[in-house]
Amino acid sequence: MFKLTFRKMIGVSVLSFSISSCDSLNLDLASSAAIDAYQAATLSNDQIRTLSKQAVAEQDKNNQLAPASNAYQQRLQRLVANLKSENGVPLNFKVYLKDEMNAFALADGSVRVYSGLMDELNDDELLFVIGHEVGHVVHGHSKKAAQVAYSVSAARKGVAAFGGVSGQIAQSAIGDFSQGVISAQFSQNEEKQADDYGVSYLQKNGRNPQTAVTALRKLGNEGGGLLSSHPNPQDRAARIAKTL
Repeated sequence: MFKLTFRKMIGVSVLSFSISSCDSLNLDLASSAAIDAYQAATLSNDQIRTLSKQAVAEQDKNNQLAPASNAYQQRLQRLVANLKSENGVPLNFKVYLKDEMNAFALADGSVRVYSGLMDELNDDELLFVIGHEVGHVVHGHSKKAAQVAYSVSAARKGVAAFGGVSGQIAQSAIGDFSQGVISAQFSQNEEKQADDYGVSYLQKNGRNPQTAVTALRKLGNEGGGLLSSHPNPQDRAARIAKTL
């Protein structure tokens, strides 16, 4: 998890910009890095959603999407039939045909679920995970993750300003940004809020809230996105079990 603060990110970018005596320095790119680092903390909700749409488009391009006729996609659409929007954010759900236990949601309301996760969870357990991911959007955690990823992208632009191999890698800004967003780790309190939202979503839809516990038990301890949280899923399951 990237723990760099906004102030530190600006420092990295401005440092790159200030070494103007280096002949290989791309001033426009370094200046862009400094600007982007500042903008990361001042992005509007609309800008965050636009960036998120670009990020999910990048991920959709690089993963195999289940078509509408696919059993995975049909199952997902059946489960979220009454979940069109939350807090004014329209939601859209798609399945990645990938043997991985994972799911993520972005600030624009895009929710992506991996077929490997769907294979392991029953409907109620899957609904808890979906509610959990939507909870990250509702509570603004996904927006914060986008800001952090944008700051990191800005710092890499600063490195790219000096050229070379590292600079060429850093040029793939949107790929870096999208990967940073979907692999974001959330704080203990953020995970608690998202878990509680998932439980309340089960209850609101007349589902068994105990399946939140069984879902988390199945997730193991490690992974990216959904699985990279602090505390780990087993601790989260134990906390929820005490509240039910």
